[in-house]
Amino acid sequence: MHLEFLFLLLAPSIAAVTPTTRAETALTALQTWYNTSSGIWDTCGWWNGANCMTVLADLAGVDDSARDVAVTVFENTFSAAPRSNPAPGRGNNTYNGAIKHHRPQDVTRRRAGVDVSKWLDGAYDDDAWWALAWIAAFDVTGRHEYLDIAVGVFEELSKVWPSRCGGGIYWDYTHTYVNAIANELFLSLAAHLANRAPNKEYYVDWAEREWDWFRGSGMINTNHTINDGLTDNCKNNGQTTWTYNQGVILGGLAELYRASPNATYLESAGEIARAAIAALSDSNGVIHESCEPSSCTGDSTQFKGIFIRNLRLLHSVAPDGAYSRVITASADSIWGQDRDASNKMGVNWAGPIQQVDASSHSSAMDALVAAIGLV
Repeated sequence: MHLEFLFLLLAPSIAAVTPTTRAETALTALQTWYNTSSGIWDTCGWWNGANCMTVLADLAGVDDSARDVAVTVFENTFSAAPRSNPAPGRGNNTYNGAIKHHRPQDVTRRRAGVDVSKWLDGAYDDDAWWALAWIAAFDVTGRHEYLDIAVGVFEELSKVWPSRCGGGIYWDYTHTYVNAIANELFLSLAAHLANRAPNKEYYVDWAEREWDWFRGSGMINTNHTINDGLTDNCKNNGQTTWTYNQGVILGGLAELYRASPNATYLESAGEIARAAIAALSDSNGVIHESCEPSSCTGDSTQFKGIFIRNLRLLHSVAPDGAYSRVITASADSIWGQDRDASNKMGVNWAGPIQQVDASSHSSAMDALVAAIGLV
């Protein structure tokens, strides 16, 4: 069963195409995939669902007409989505240096009455995506149950510190790979909580500790872009500079700057942002993924929107014409070149349209939302 009765309310007037009406049109299309039974969006995976929810929240934050749809989705996802979790509560956590193994039925981790284990699946990046999505929902609604999920997830992830590389966290419960995305998300989650949860200093300390380790880890290469992760002996593995690895760190540093102003955070974020734009945008300023046009997986179809979302967050703290040009160029190109007759959008933002599903669409929608109110 789908929320057709809700997204029909969002159909904008044909007469006035603005950044806001473009995003509203995209939301109408996104909600054709929303499944009230599963609590997430058909055609995409568990962690992608968290990002679909985040872009919905981001739109509701700047467009009151999207609020009712967003609040209804949050409430339904809160109750229904755990049944879509591929491995609830799976994982190993580190307590005082010892590994404690949990069977899913043994995990009853709760935060203020919220069963956090429902949102954990043993992939620490997945866990953090959901925590950030619930923070976005909290920002729209003020419901503390949503923030409590994020607080509880952070507590679980903090138990994985440190990895074998002297700091940071692992990618997942097998504790075999130390990568960029899990650590960037850990930093961003700590920084977001510092600006919202009690005990601000606790989260600032964690975010600063993670950033100090991350910037010295070697994952930021000599070109100032970020590779995928570290080798077994804790050296940069030289793997793909995915767009989302360039993006999440920008939002994390912007939130950390808000919590604890330090000019070096914005200097580092700016250096990474400019390097990423130079490496990953075309001559028209449109962002591309290395897997385009036709070999992106169900994970990488999500990545570019995450980059743009976090570039927009950095821009809100440290405005820069280079950032706004890329956001605007990407959004305009999506609308003109990467949209089908039903207003669904694919992975190739420069066109022609390819690989259309809820993941590619919500990623493109991130750019449309980011363009709202851009100066």
